[in-house]
Formats: sequence, structure tokens, C-alpha cells
Amino acid sequence: MIDYTKEWPDHTGKYIGEHDLFLEVFEGDPVKTAHGRPPLLFVHGAFTGSWMWGKYIPHFIGEGWPCYVMNLRSHYKSRVMDMTTITFENYLEDIQEVIAACGMPPVLIGFSMGGILGQKLAETVRIAGLVLVDSVISREVHEAVPYQVLEDTTPGIIQPAPTREEDTSLDESADDIAFQRKYLAMESSRAVRAFSFSSESKGISINSRAISCPCLVIKAVASDEDDRRGRVTAEHLRAAYQGLWNTTHTGLLAGQRYKESVDIILDWLKRY
Repeated sequence: MIDYTKEWPDHTGKYIGEHDLFLEVFEGDPVKTAHGRPPLLFVHGAFTGSWMWGKYIPHFIGEGWPCYVMNLRSHYKSRVMDMTTITFENYLEDIQEVIAACGMPPVLIGFSMGGILGQKLAETVRIAGLVLVDSVISREVHEAVPYQVLEDTTPGIIQPAPTREEDTSLDESADDIAFQRKYLAMESSRAVRAFSFSSESKGISINSRAISCPCLVIKAVASDEDDRRGRVTAEHLRAAYQGLWNTTHTGLLAGQRYKESVDIILDWLKRY
């Protein structure tokens, strides 16, 4: 099994704030770094941590982008806490704490849960840009393109880690899945319920009129409905859009076609 985090270049790891959030900081190639560029802040999804960006980071630092790769409270190397007490709002507080440590408003790149957190944060917090990598959709997008099957309405006090019982997927090798199995961990049910769609939960509402930064939406697409949700998300946020057909949710980060997503983001970042 390849552990992509072991191949990262030298960088600084530090704990910040009262919850000891583990933050990994990569300075970027000084030869390519442009003066005044905003840093990139990578926000992981549920059950994961900074490790999930293992394939992405070398490409961004290689192009001169300073990268801040965070871990929400009780994720990966952040201090372990009682997951039953953690809320969606707590995660928003964590991201704000890391933004303060960036020194200037960053471009926030959020995957899955990290994407809906980024959208909610962008309503009130100044960021230089917002990139959504197969983000959890907002309430407004769900109202336009609803899921046909809703989530279980009675989750436990915590969400257990996904088992990833399959050996391969549409765009993930056995090594890609083994890498994820090594690190996947439990998640806060309270946080998950906040952004899920069920008979009891309507997801997170996003006031797009309050979001003024440039946005990019990248969607893993396996059906016309997936593509519609991606396009509606982009319309809602006045964002650029790219749907990647025949890719999977985790495959966009850890799969064999991850570089397509990286290249889309790097091209979009040329605006800075």
C-alpha cells in the first residue's frame, strides 16, 4: 500500500487553538511563488483529515502555492475529543481559527463536508476564493434537484467510519482504497445530521447573495441528476463549473483520475 502522506515534501506541522487543531503548512516552491498570492486552505470531509489530500498537495506547492492543510477538532492528529458533543458550528469555528493563522484571506478548497462548511463560512467570513470538490449540496440545491432516497432518520450518537469493503471502484485502485481504510475514522452524528437530508433534516441553507468571492464547483458525476446538482450549485454561487463523468466521490481526491481535478483548480487559480 502506498501512503501518500509519507511522500509529502518537508513541511511544518503544528497545533493551534484551545482544541489543538493539527495544521500542516507547506511554503510552496519559492522560485514559482508569486508575491501577494493568497494561501490555499484545504478543508477535509467527514471521517477524514489532512491525509486525504495526499495526492493533491505536491502539485500545488510545486506551482508555488503556500498550502495550509487543516484538521478539524478530533480528526486525524488533532486532539481527541468527545465526538458526541461536536456540532457543525464547532467545525465552522475551527476553520475560522485556521484562517486567522493564515495571515491573509485564503482560497478555501473544501471536499464533501468541507465544501458545505466553506459555503456557510463564506457568508460571513472574508476569503479570497472558494473551491468545492464534490461538496455536500445545500438546502437550496436539494429543493431544485432532490435525492430520491433520503438518509436514515435515526443515526447513532456517532457515525462509524466507512468500511470500504470493496477492493476497487470505478476510478480507485486497490492501493487507493487501502490508503483510505488505514485512516478513515468515526464522525460526529450531530454534525452529519446538520447537513444531511431526511424527514427530519433539510440540510444547510446557503445565502448565496452574501458570498462575494470567486467560486469554482467540481462535481463527481455518475448520472444526469449528479450533473444537474453540480450545475445548480454553480448557478446558486455564480461559480465556474466542471463535472467529471465516471468518477466517484472519494476518487476525485484519492483515485486514479485525481489529477484532472487538480488541473482544473490550478487553471482556475491563474486569476490570482
